[in-house]
Amino acid sequence: MKFKFGMLAAALALGTAAQAQTKWDLPAAYPATNFHSVNLATFASDVAKATDGKLAITVHPGASLFKAPEIKRAVQGGQAQAGEILLAAYQNEWQMFGADGLPFLATGYDDAMKLYKAQKPILEKKLGEQGMQLLYTVPWPPQGIYSKKAVTSAADLKGSKWRAYSPATSRIAELVGAQPVTVQAAELSQALATGAVEANMTSGATGVDSKLYEHLKFYYDVQAWLPKNAVIVNKRAFDALDKATQDAVLKAAADAETRGWAASQKVNTDTLAVLKANGMAVEPPSATLKADMMKVGDTMLKEWLEKAGPEGQAMLDGYKK
Repeated sequence: MKFKFGMLAAALALGTAAQAQTKWDLPAAYPATNFHSVNLATFASDVAKATDGKLAITVHPGASLFKAPEIKRAVQGGQAQAGEILLAAYQNEWQMFGADGLPFLATGYDDAMKLYKAQKPILEKKLGEQGMQLLYTVPWPPQGIYSKKAVTSAADLKGSKWRAYSPATSRIAELVGAQPVTVQAAELSQALATGAVEANMTSGATGVDSKLYEHLKFYYDVQAWLPKNAVIVNKRAFDALDKATQDAVLKAAADAETRGWAASQKVNTDTLAVLKANGMAVEPPSATLKADMMKVGDTMLKEWLEKAGPEGQAMLDGYKK
C-alpha cells in the first residue's frame, strides 16, 4: 500500500507540474537561420531558463504556423500567444505602423533608434487598444535596390516587375514606374526563379536568405530605411502570467532588443560581403539614382503626413528634436 501511495503521490506531483507549465506559440515569417529568428530562439530559451521551464515558448519560423500577413491577427485573436511582425506591412491599417518604412527618413542605426524612441509610446498605446503588448523591436539592415540590370537612375526601373512587401514598397514602385508584385519573404526565391520579380528593395540579410545573387546581378546600397520587426504578445496571455514570470519575459525581451540591434549591424556588414563573394556587384548608388530616390522619399513623406495627421506630425517633430 505504501508503494502504491508513493506512486500515486508521484503521479499527482507530475500532473501538477504539467499543469503549471504554460505553453506559448510564437509564429515568425523568416527562415530559422535568419538573425531575427535566431534572436527569437535565444529569447525563448532565456525565458525558459529564467522561469525554470514554467513558461515554454515555441518559435515557429519560416511562416510555418501562420503566413506573414496573418500573424498580427492571430496574436490579437489569441490563436497565438505571441508573434513577430514587420511593422511597415500594417501601414494601411494605421499610418504610424509605417513610419520606419518611409524612404530616407532614418537611414542609419542611430537615426533608426531615434525614430523608434519617438514612435514607441504611440505604438505601445495602439497595440494596447488592440489587446496586445509590445515586447521588443529589432531593425532590418538598411534597404538597398536589387536588380537584374544596371540601374543608374530611377528611369532604369521603369516597367520592371518590382517585389512589394508593404504599402510603402508598392508606392515606390508606382513612383518610379515599376510594376508592384506583392511577394512575402518566404516566396521570394520562387518568384525570382519564375521571373515574377526582376527588382526589389530589401536588405542584405534577405538577399542572402533568398540567395538573390542566383537571379539578380546588381545591388545598390542606397540605405533607404531600416524597417523594424516587432515581437508582440496577446495582453490576456501576458496578464495571465504571475508577476515573476512577467518580469522574466520583459527582462528577456529587453536583452533580445539590445542583442538584436547589435546583430543587425553585424549582419549588414557580413551579408553584403556574402553577396559580393557570390558574384553580385555591390555598389553605391550613382548621384542621379540617389537624387531620384530622395525625391521619391520626399513625396512619400508628404503623402504619409497627410494621412497620419497631427499624430504623425507630432511623432516626426519628436524624432527631429
